[in-house]
Amino acid sequence: MYIILAFNEGGGKRYMKPLIGISAGLKENTVLSLHKINYEKISENGGLPIVLPNVIDNELLQAFAEKLDGLLLTGGGDIDPILFGEEPHKDLGEVSPMRDHFEINLTEEMLDLDKPVLGICRGSQVLSVATGGTIYQDIYAQKRGGILQHKQKAPREHASHFVQIAEDSLLYAIVKTNQLKVNTFHHQAIKDVGKNIQISSRANDGVIEAIESNKNAFALGVQWHPEFLNDAASQSIFKAFIGASLTT
Repeated sequence: MYIILAFNEGGGKRYMKPLIGISAGLKENTVLSLHKINYEKISENGGLPIVLPNVIDNELLQAFAEKLDGLLLTGGGDIDPILFGEEPHKDLGEVSPMRDHFEINLTEEMLDLDKPVLGICRGSQVLSVATGGTIYQDIYAQKRGGILQHKQKAPREHASHFVQIAEDSLLYAIVKTNQLKVNTFHHQAIKDVGKNIQISSRANDGVIEAIESNKNAFALGVQWHPEFLNDAASQSIFKAFIGASLTT
């Protein structure tokens, strides 16, 4: 659903922006929570951002999917492990069942309509679970081998570790490099990818850092937070997402 915003001074030419839904946290089931940089990045790159409420009504979910041109799944808390067939690990953090329900079901609807989805951090995990994948409830307790620091103790604008990018991936086509240095703020991570999902990036300790659909035109999840980085690769991710949303 393109939005007509204005006419230029010469008259006649319409400025069209894709409508991008942005997921938000839900505190105590009453208060939506979202860092403003998420909608700023959407508007800076040519999209019209709208913050979405966490609704559970299926008709409303379907209506959102039909109206939106793209979906940004933002970072946040942990995902309820019951959604991928596990009971809670002792190191599981705070979960929001209503947010989980909304985001996973809306993601499924968007994928069915082949509309663009960009998942950031938690959002990449939502993309995996929505397609039948699983996640580590806590990588430090559950993943074998030496683990890098994935919850950095540095400013969010600082890139702290490297990720390797598969050259046959959408992500590579976007960022045009096989290695990036990224920021990191997570203790959960994707374990098994879902149906029609492939791994496009890993950290040097083997942790999955990016996934994408091999069926949909644009469905990408990154474990890091490009919204806080000002490098060219991070900007190109948002530009590619908005560009894909223009074609829906």
